Amino acid sequence: MTNTVRAWISPEAHERLHRDLATLRELCSTATEGGESGENATAIQRARRRRIQQIHDLLINAVVGEDPPDDGIAEPGMVVTVRYEDTGETESFLLGLRGVEHSDMEVYSTESPLGSAILGARTGERRSFTLPSGAELSVTMLTAVPYGLHNADAR
Repeated sequence: MTNTVRAWISPEAHERLHRDLATLRELCSTATEGGESGENATAIQRARRRRIQQIHDLLINAVVGEDPPDDGIAEPGMVVTVRYEDTGETESFLLGLRGVEHSDMEVYSTESPLGSAILGARTGERRSFTLPSGAELSVTMLTAVPYGLHNADAR
């Protein structure tokens, strides 16, 4: 039995991905019917098919808009606020899928250095991570609020 990773996405991203999928399928169908040929057309079709498969796989494994519990623990679907210890500056971001979520705030995936470091952190907990440059950076998690609650508060 395989263990499939479920990805949290917002309802808006879910709708957008369905639209993108429909558009890509239509483009593939139109290109086939239209008889486009040549190496460039073949490469474009292959890229479209790969993207269709990526979107399909993401949608099958998606947890759509189900907010995680409001328990203050950093996990996908939470808006997290951290303080950078070297500067004292704070940043709020959505812990989600970068490239899928189009939000007015930054999105960090759990695979990013900051996202993986902060995953599972509780309020007041300090975490460190290594930047691509090799430097180490420490952050303290200040808050983690479910995306839906954060959006409701922002209105």
